Amino acid sequence: MLVLGLETSCDETGVALFDSERGLLADALFSQIDLHRVYGGVVPELASRDHVKRMLPLIRQVLDEAQCQASNIDALAYTAGPGLVGALLVGASCAQALAFAWGVPAVGVHHMEGHLLAPMLEEQPPQFPFVALLVSGGHTQLVRVDGIGQYQLLGESLDDAAGEAFDKTAKLMGLNYPGGPEIAKLAEQGAPGRFVFPRPMTDRPGLDFSFSGLKTFALNTWQQCRDSDGDLDQARRDIALAFQQAVVETLTIKCKRALKQTGLNNLVIAGGVSANKALRESLERMLAEMRGQVFYARPQFCTDNGAMIAYAGCQRLLAGQHEDLAIKVQARWPMESLPAI
Repeated sequence: MLVLGLETSCDETGVALFDSERGLLADALFSQIDLHRVYGGVVPELASRDHVKRMLPLIRQVLDEAQCQASNIDALAYTAGPGLVGALLVGASCAQALAFAWGVPAVGVHHMEGHLLAPMLEEQPPQFPFVALLVSGGHTQLVRVDGIGQYQLLGESLDDAAGEAFDKTAKLMGLNYPGGPEIAKLAEQGAPGRFVFPRPMTDRPGLDFSFSGLKTFALNTWQQCRDSDGDLDQARRDIALAFQQAVVETLTIKCKRALKQTGLNNLVIAGGVSANKALRESLERMLAEMRGQVFYARPQFCTDNGAMIAYAGCQRLLAGQHEDLAIKVQARWPMESLPAI
């Protein structure tokens, strides 16, 4: 089955072609970072308009790259949520229109399920069951995964997600959007031990997260540095390192708890923050001690992309799932409500 996947949940337009027998044939992505950077964050209306502008050229690009004709496509998959409603509607309406014109089925894909399954695109994919850490700008969740659609939520963020905390901490120190890569870059030049940030909610049982207080701690630390006569550039580096260390160690502690609680020793990390080098190294060390293994997608498939949507959609289409012609999207959509296949 040849599936065309469309991703438009936020500020990146992704298109990809996935074949159930040959794998990923082509993918293309346009990031709106430069468009939103001047505002310090995503402007939903601008995001929606840019998706409209980019969608058809990217589809043509992918078809050309794969040397494929529209008549070869068996189905379409699109992100139906969660995400920005206006942005979601662009991808959903485009997919449904093309599916109707080409006489093929279409299926709406859960954005976070797409992230969760992105490591399946690698040469050595994880085997079920496993624990998944989903870390992005909007979500931080620990999930037990027994199969596609067989999800048990173990813990989640009670306030800011990890990626959101990265972005907000970067913004308060005057760094560019998106803040995650900026923090990680500065952290490489930070002085270890100058600042020690708390590891939130690690001193109590449970698998939930809270990063809002960590962001406030960073703000207070930055204000103290600004009130002193020290080097502010070095202060940014040292705060970035301390902040990243706190987030990474907190995520690692909670992942270890989740693995012990479930009795599993395979961990998948997915979402934009999963590209963070320090996080990967920390989780790899922890899994090595537990004689387990950690799986993640290549960096280009950690952030939003069409390949993960095409793959996830293909699995559900093969199981016989598809949508009617109604254009339906959901800004909020619990992943546990998805049907198993």
